Amino acid sequence: MTREEKSIAIENLTAQLAGTNIIYVSDISGLNAETTSNLRRACFKAGIKLEVVKNTLLAKAMEASANDYGDLPTVLTGNSAIFISDVANAPGKIIKDFRKKSDKPVLKGAFINNEIYIGDNQLDALATIKSKEELIGEIIGLLQSPAQRIISALQNKFAGSEGEEGAE
Repeated sequence: MTREEKSIAIENLTAQLAGTNIIYVSDISGLNAETTSNLRRACFKAGIKLEVVKNTLLAKAMEASANDYGDLPTVLTGNSAIFISDVANAPGKIIKDFRKKSDKPVLKGAFINNEIYIGDNQLDALATIKSKEELIGEIIGLLQSPAQRIISALQNKFAGSEGEEGAE
């Protein structure tokens, strides 16, 4: 790779990093062609971009980025692939699902909304993070609950008072 090609690759990675707040770094080396294809297909269906990257280029892109990746560049050893997503738990769920059949992908680390997660032991926690949509849905449900109780109580009161009037 020429110096110019490396520079372009770093610029492209920096632009990708700037466009998201959710990045998982993992090791997918050793997966056979069929499993890798299945992983890419699952990522595509979930709206996740999966890309194998050179560690030095990714480290330089992280350095050039406006985001603070903290210790995340320290995990950039061996083979690395990045999962870029709009949903915080989606890559974690896919990695966890693939780990049922294989010991890979191995989570090296993740950057989620300015929080850094290092190590494969973080996978369970990352897979269960609630998405923005799930949190909004829960909040709406909580806000609707008291209003629904009031409406139900009023309906019962009016239904009961109509019955009393008819009895007189």
